Amino acid sequence: MSTQHRNDIYGTADQPDQLETPAIPAATVILLRDSDRGVETLMLHRTSKVHFGGMWVFPGGRIDPEDYPESSDVNIAAQHAAVRETLEETGITIGGDAFAWFAHWTPPAGTPRRYATWFFACILETDQVIAVDGFEIQNHEWIQPAEALARHAAGEIDLAPPTWITLHQLALHEPAAALWQVLKDQPVRVYETRIRKDKDDRRIALWAEDAAYAGGEVDQPGPRHRLVLDPDGFIFENTALSY
Repeated sequence: MSTQHRNDIYGTADQPDQLETPAIPAATVILLRDSDRGVETLMLHRTSKVHFGGMWVFPGGRIDPEDYPESSDVNIAAQHAAVRETLEETGITIGGDAFAWFAHWTPPAGTPRRYATWFFACILETDQVIAVDGFEIQNHEWIQPAEALARHAAGEIDLAPPTWITLHQLALHEPAAALWQVLKDQPVRVYETRIRKDKDDRRIALWAEDAAYAGGEVDQPGPRHRLVLDPDGFIFENTALSY
């Protein structure tokens, strides 16, 4: 039986002496709306032709040179990239002035296609026609975060760990305005992922608040902030942060 989850995107990140290739700056935006079923977020299904093929993702992509303002402020560039990529991938027009920047993710060395990604949230106030290109994106769906997590657990859809953690947080709050406010009010969470293995040979994504993040035994006592990439399903262990 495989000891690696099908959505473990981290390559050889648990091996020593990994070459630290620079991470590519990128941005993604979580579009939110209220529906009769509760809060929904727009997710896109990537085709097999591109990186992260087959994954369900939020709109977004790399930060291009033209996204940078004269000040070269990368945070502003990330907002510009999120707006541009959303338009390119979905046809939806949004404004960066309504963004809540709530997280920043950097994968470890050894990860194929390393992207250092700004995560923004935005409420879509009015319905807009969604148009995907059929090449990079093959489908889209407005989905409840808890439903996306359930479908992932059932093996029906593929989600990268940062997407999974984001959906976990989204599922805890409603309506959309309250959820957006929670994301806006929290300090920006910095996820500089490290990959370790536990005694059962399962790979684990660790973040700074976890007792084992700085080293030592993975199973040592102390606070937890980790995602166990169990081949049978992701397991989130968190005693360190309020989501």
